[in-house]
Amino acid sequence: MTVPYEAIYPGPWKDSTTFSPAVRCGEWLLISGMTAVDENRNIVGVGDMAAQARYIYKKIGAVLAAAGAGFEHVVETVDYVVTLEGYDKTAEVRRELFKGPPYPAATGVVVAGLVRPQALIEIKATARIPRQSL
Repeated sequence: MTVPYEAIYPGPWKDSTTFSPAVRCGEWLLISGMTAVDENRNIVGVGDMAAQARYIYKKIGAVLAAAGAGFEHVVETVDYVVTLEGYDKTAEVRRELFKGPPYPAATGVVVAGLVRPQALIEIKATARIPRQSL
């Protein structure tokens, strides 16, 4: 079957998931929502939303690198959080990664729960990689 996109698989994800960590469709890179789950399927930063966000952005960085991109290509993020407690601390993580304004567009959504019970935050992102960068 031919699909109109290319799946991006950094590291061991290809054989262990039923979804693509990201897909590239033309200049657009759509990065799946990620939680702070490590390679052993353990939650990193239990009880610490900023630590979880930092780990998630590390994973997003690996996806971006596999696609030949970086955080400067991210145009939007969406955060799904199970609580607002500690959410304000994730702003510092974004400042570190995105190196100051202009920042990507962002949406925060409070949800009843995430698939991983100890996950406090899930982040998805969209990047635009101009053809001359590919």
